[in-house]
Amino acid sequence: MAAATVEVETRGAVAVVTLNRPQSANTLNLQMAMDLLAAAMTCARNAAVRAVVLSGAGRHFSFGGDLRGMAGHERAGGDYVRELTTYLHAAISHFVRMDAPVVAAVNGTAAGAAVGLVAMADLAVCGRSSQFNLAYTNVGLTPDAGTSFLLPRIVGAKRAMELLLLNRALSAAEALGWGLVNEVVDDEQLPARALELAEQLARGARGAYGATKRLIAQSLGAFESQMVLESETIAAHAVSAEGMEGIGAFLEKRRPQFPEAPAPLKPQRG
Repeated sequence: MAAATVEVETRGAVAVVTLNRPQSANTLNLQMAMDLLAAAMTCARNAAVRAVVLSGAGRHFSFGGDLRGMAGHERAGGDYVRELTTYLHAAISHFVRMDAPVVAAVNGTAAGAAVGLVAMADLAVCGRSSQFNLAYTNVGLTPDAGTSFLLPRIVGAKRAMELLLLNRALSAAEALGWGLVNEVVDDEQLPARALELAEQLARGARGAYGATKRLIAQSLGAFESQMVLESETIAAHAVSAEGMEGIGAFLEKRRPQFPEAPAPLKPQRG
């Protein structure tokens, strides 16, 4: 299967799924979310696929959500974001619950929703120059792609809040220390190492892997319910004053001027 924004190449028993908008740093728009779901369903339904590598074309894994695409749907921006995240979250759910283990191969930058794709993978390898940055609140938005659910369970609640509120960027070494990735390799070795891991997994017990994945997913709690809440929340914030200012400032390459909260009402004396 090949699509405009996501490519799936089969290498023996391994499916290599590549985010394929390198000219836009693989930012996720509605079409890519739809294509990613189609790719996930293809991998899940094909018994010959025994492991999956998820990677990004070009210099970067993905810069996350396509803010330019969101800004282009001003009138129905909330509906657009809701639809985008619905497809994206369905794709993530398929990857999490399919039998085939998923290995994320993170090149360059993973930002925003792309961090969710790394977090949902069963194993993750990154290049030594890779960086990770949530960046949602910088543009007046809220987490999606399962990040509000997965990150506290991977790095702990306080560190998750540090990533989400302070938008701290993690280096590859820090991502390894915090448990976001399993291994750091030289950049040029990344594709081969990710494929090596996937081929090792492909020789294993696919059914047992799948059952183990679903047991872990079940132990974490109501993942899909949290992603529905994420969709509704980010859709509302995309059309809020903060969200529109944040997205506009990002596209115009300026510092956002978020609106101040109304002054609290003074108590009335009788």
